[in-house]
Amino acid sequence: MLLPLNSYVLLCVSTLLVVAGHYACARWLFPTRRFPLPPGPPRAPFLGNVHQVHLTYQHKKIAEWSRKYGDLLCVKIFHKPMFIISSIKGARDLLQTRSTKYSDRPHSVVLNDLPILAFIPYDEQCKRLRKWDQGALETKAALKQYHHIQRKEVGILLSDLVHTPKEFFSHIRRYNGALMLETAYGHPVSSAEDEYMVFADSATAAVAEIGSIASTLADFVPILKYIPTWMPGAGFKRQALRARDMWAEMTRIPYQRICDDMALGKARPSFTTFMIQQVSRDRNLTDDNNHDISNAASVMYGAGVDTTLHTLLTLLLALTIYPQVVDKAQAEIDRVIGTSRLPELADRESLPYLGCIVQEVLRWNPATPLGIPHRLQENDSYNGYGLPEGSMFITNTWAMSRDPGLYPDPEVFRPERFEEMDAETASARDPRKYTFGFGRRICPGRYLADTSIWLVAANILATMNIRRACDSAGREIIPTPSFKSGAVSHVEPFECDIRPRSQQAMDLITERNSEH
Repeated sequence: MLLPLNSYVLLCVSTLLVVAGHYACARWLFPTRRFPLPPGPPRAPFLGNVHQVHLTYQHKKIAEWSRKYGDLLCVKIFHKPMFIISSIKGARDLLQTRSTKYSDRPHSVVLNDLPILAFIPYDEQCKRLRKWDQGALETKAALKQYHHIQRKEVGILLSDLVHTPKEFFSHIRRYNGALMLETAYGHPVSSAEDEYMVFADSATAAVAEIGSIASTLADFVPILKYIPTWMPGAGFKRQALRARDMWAEMTRIPYQRICDDMALGKARPSFTTFMIQQVSRDRNLTDDNNHDISNAASVMYGAGVDTTLHTLLTLLLALTIYPQVVDKAQAEIDRVIGTSRLPELADRESLPYLGCIVQEVLRWNPATPLGIPHRLQENDSYNGYGLPEGSMFITNTWAMSRDPGLYPDPEVFRPERFEEMDAETASARDPRKYTFGFGRRICPGRYLADTSIWLVAANILATMNIRRACDSAGREIIPTPSFKSGAVSHVEPFECDIRPRSQQAMDLITERNSEH
């Protein structure tokens, strides 16, 4: 039942009083600093810039500010300064070169209750988990153990596209979820209706709906976390409790199943079994170890499934809009590999144009336009500006990918831009070096994601013709690049025409699937 009007008024007045109190305390505790803050848009008393930050497509509004005020700008959310970095150089100078100061995460009233590696503070637990992830996801030997899963799932994806090409959104989703589930837990997925995958996707979506770190009012006015869940304005709290419970179940169920299977000697190799064996080699598993390993596995699924899904859909969108890219890539594949086998990861160095396509996909639609915020752990200065301890730093990855000084005509999908750069320039502007984060909080699964994206691109281009769909009058439908606002840049639905290139291509797909 809704509260009477005077209850709403009381809540609003109380919130304004709390904000005013925080603002006054900040002015008293933090007097004029030695260095000025970086420039930014004009601020209103008490509110700062909170009334100017759009609820949707924030990266675009912030990019406008950056063009006016510079690549490092300051906005204030009530009394708290927040810094936005919109250049690759600035992000590397601060978050990478000075990573000892910038590796923490801002406290989140909502998300810090979830033991997700990307969100937790940079403490001993974080360092331990990152060390584990490096051993399981960042070495050539570790990545090699996942190759057979990638090959198998790509084969199933190709077969699905042959039989029901119009359902490519669903097929890409199944491929990506299946790859992550089998890699993380050794759990094979036969269809998009797999019970665990459906639940895991729901849990991941529930967390994504909360937003990113420090994106709710309670993150800037912490006292709001104490309001009852039934009060108006406490929707974030109800949402967070629901997401926390779903994430806990998503974490507990598969981990317990693996432990039971390992006790019976029938567990399939996976990231989780690898981690259990590694930790057990040095010591007995403790409750803390079980907690950390189970959450590391669930994060592997949750962090990879949504971002890689929409990167692959971005690939198909770009190939549909730009048929000349398809033709050029297929000519390269036919010339280097021929038509008697499917591409393998070992062919990657021999297909440079295909590599440029993958880079351009990551640049054209960065999966996380504003990345994940960092927190400064001690006072710092940069280019004559003061950067106070405890401040939040956001990387506008979308703005970096749209820098016309680095990427002329940035709205156009043009893989050739990387061919035209010399080796040093191409390396410095490689989107893989900033779309996965910076410094010690860079995504540990970036190499697995990168190889998965490349393998899908290579095999689809080798076996399928991707063309524009036609309407009832036979006219081509040219999709408009459109991406939903959010922490992850989701591709809006579009139509395309996918057909096998030849009977020989279909035979290769059948042969691949008969191997497993």
